[in-house]
Amino acid sequence: MQLDLVDVFGSAPLSGNPLAVVRGGEDLDSETMQRITRWLGYSETTFLLPPTDPAADYRVRIFYPAGELPFAGHPTLGSAHAWLAAGGVPRTAGTIVQECGIGLVEVRQEREMLAFRAPALVRSGALDAEDLAETIRLCGVDEGDVLAGVHAANGPGWKVLHLTSAEAVLAAEPAARAPLHTDVALLGPITTTSAAGSAAGSAAQWELRAFFADASGRLCEDPVTGSLNAAVAQYLFASGQAQGPYVAAQGRKVGADGLVHCRRDADGAVWIAGKATTVSEGGALPGPF
Repeated sequence: MQLDLVDVFGSAPLSGNPLAVVRGGEDLDSETMQRITRWLGYSETTFLLPPTDPAADYRVRIFYPAGELPFAGHPTLGSAHAWLAAGGVPRTAGTIVQECGIGLVEVRQEREMLAFRAPALVRSGALDAEDLAETIRLCGVDEGDVLAGVHAANGPGWKVLHLTSAEAVLAAEPAARAPLHTDVALLGPITTTSAAGSAAGSAAQWELRAFFADASGRLCEDPVTGSLNAAVAQYLFASGQAQGPYVAAQGRKVGADGLVHCRRDADGAVWIAGKATTVSEGGALPGPF
């Protein structure tokens, strides 16, 4: 087995979300994959496997410290990057087809970036009063700064608070602990003032933050989150608050400076793009585990 480390969505070297990609782990069972993921300690670790669907180029299983995910964004781009770097050749030039828990996901090669087609939301619409109050509490925001609270589930069950400004997003003080499988997030528009001190912020129109509960119940902040950006893009385009392509920034509160490029095609498909860079390739994982 071999281990690759990939930086995804960075605006500069080592500024994105790190991903561990394990190649050659076909004989690992789910429990061992979970143990490796917890030990590595990244927000997600993926395991590249031969496809079972003849339309796919490869299959990936995506784990986070508390379990397995049917889909996640930065693991999709990072896994596609690692697969290509290891010599993978897609059946269709320029287009990679990934098989994962939600089915087939299309990934395109776009110059120096990779882009995935956002999967359909499995749940959308406004949060009810109870969910809204609990999400406000968990995210640690002022109720007066909340413009809307929405479901935006696409694998992770994101509950998103749309705030008045990026300043309000960055000022949030989330709770220390949360129930298992909590996925909550913040969104706010960036102004020139709120972009100060950030390469990503100065290039972006929206600021995001994402929080998830780890296996111990600790509420953690994710550096840069592809699934969240895919869900938020679908919300912004559907509500008319984004009319054309835009860039989102994420990660400033945890030492990252990520950039996520979001656009909608003429047919209504939403695409989420970013850079993926190899940090380390081919490290040996001899086992047994």
